[in-house]
Amino acid sequence: MVSRRGFLAGSAAAAASGAAGIAVGAAGASIAAEQNLDTFAAGRSADFYGKNQPGIELEIQAVTNMVALDIKDSVTKADMLRWMRLLTDDISRLMRGEPVLADPAPELAVGPARFTAYVGFGPSLFAKLGLESELPTGFEELPAFDVDRLEERYSGGDVLIHIAADDPIVLAHGTRGLVRDSMPFASVRWVQPGFAHSPGMIPAGLTHRNLMGQVDGTANPELGSSDFDSVVWIDEGPEWIRGGTLLVFRRIAMQLDTWDQLGTPSKEEVIGRKLSNGAPLTGENETDIPDLGARHPNGLLVIPEFAHIRRAAPEAEGERIFRRPFSYDNGMNEQGSMDVGLLWTAYQRDISKQYLPIQRRLDQLDLLNKWTVPIGSGVYAIARGAGESELVAEALFS
Repeated sequence: MVSRRGFLAGSAAAAASGAAGIAVGAAGASIAAEQNLDTFAAGRSADFYGKNQPGIELEIQAVTNMVALDIKDSVTKADMLRWMRLLTDDISRLMRGEPVLADPAPELAVGPARFTAYVGFGPSLFAKLGLESELPTGFEELPAFDVDRLEERYSGGDVLIHIAADDPIVLAHGTRGLVRDSMPFASVRWVQPGFAHSPGMIPAGLTHRNLMGQVDGTANPELGSSDFDSVVWIDEGPEWIRGGTLLVFRRIAMQLDTWDQLGTPSKEEVIGRKLSNGAPLTGENETDIPDLGARHPNGLLVIPEFAHIRRAAPEAEGERIFRRPFSYDNGMNEQGSMDVGLLWTAYQRDISKQYLPIQRRLDQLDLLNKWTVPIGSGVYAIARGAGESELVAEALFS
């Protein structure tokens, strides 16, 4: 017969044992969770196959390389198909976290890390290969703007491969593979690296900030929405572009030495938004619609005539774009002046109707032009996505 004291002692021991088990279990779960947290970025991936090429309708990744190439004089449409076969296989493997075929450093394929790459073509490629009949509507070289100070080393190119990932090692490894397999067909015209926030720094869906401290991309159409489709994806014209889009690329240098001398109120008037949360000067939240007619008691416009968001606001239906800017930082000189700015990308169906009207207004009167200077530029037609038995841009070159 068990005494009351023995029963209580046994119960206490069992409780202690149970508590220890729970503690060990909790510690094990905590370690497992921590290990998963350590490598969460490595396991995330995007889909390669689909109606659209990857890396556009996606939350922005941490790092990017934009690679422009010029085709060799001897390259034909048949050669382009062979090149696209290599790129299709390479990109699909890298997006699964796998090495490319004959990879000299397969150990660097440590995970997908949301690696993506898409392929686009400049107007010069169509001229070189006699493909003018395949040009999409509204796709042509940009006119000269008064604000431009363009440099050849940052501009143009027959072919663009825009690569991005959430890890710089994954990005570098993938870039090497794609460029290596491109060398029989083309030479590198330029490579421009950029970055955004690292994974986990800001919640998904929040707008990233550029190096001026501004939120950049507030008025973008929502990812996955019909609004996004109507702004970005082309659904008419040549078959190869249906499901594709048109890209305007601008490398924009920032004059931070003088920008940093402005106070917060002055910076906010230049942009037309609050630096704290990106809300328009007439609102409280970033997504509030700017009231461009609002005035102070003294009669002055709350959002000044020269403010960036006023000049960029659409004046006609359809004057909208999807912006996806990465920052760049090339260090500083001996005087402490920084070489920084944006790799600014804008996607749309028709450059002539969407980007150009906006840029012309910004060119005419935008006080932000005092601190931002376009030094690189290019336009590229991004082919539609590939099905599982297709090559990227197969319909263009076959």
